[in-house]
Amino acid sequence: MDHIRAAEERLVNERLRQKLNEVNAAAQSHLAGVQDHINFTLQQAYFKCAYDCFDRTKKQDEISNCVEHCSVPVLNAQNLVENEMAKFQEKLSRSLTVCQDKYEAAKLQQSSNNPMNDLESCVELSVQDSINMMPHLAGKLKAHLSIRD
Repeated sequence: MDHIRAAEERLVNERLRQKLNEVNAAAQSHLAGVQDHINFTLQQAYFKCAYDCFDRTKKQDEISNCVEHCSVPVLNAQNLVENEMAKFQEKLSRSLTVCQDKYEAAKLQQSSNNPMNDLESCVELSVQDSINMMPHLAGKLKAHLSIRD
């Protein structure tokens, strides 16, 4: 019986990995425009601005301050995306922890239901909720960064 339970757990763990891969794919898909804006539009503006900072009439500290000033929009955008993604990941993690807690409680209670199926259902719901939040998160970031589709 332990071999069967171990095999079930391996199968569920593989399915969980697949679900998390779905979340990652959705995040990459929905946030591609945001990353493109940061990596190209803002980075290009940064390099153009920084290039203009290099003037032989300026002192080294003036050049450094100028270049640092040029980097502010890129750094702010990257920090915004990192902070929002950290919040998103934290919410997903908490949701999956609840699923794990329910699974552990069901195993202890040895209920007639299959705890593995309940775990999978809970994880599926959490993953779908997270995927459904992606367009809203992307929209929020695009609005904050003034990105037009």
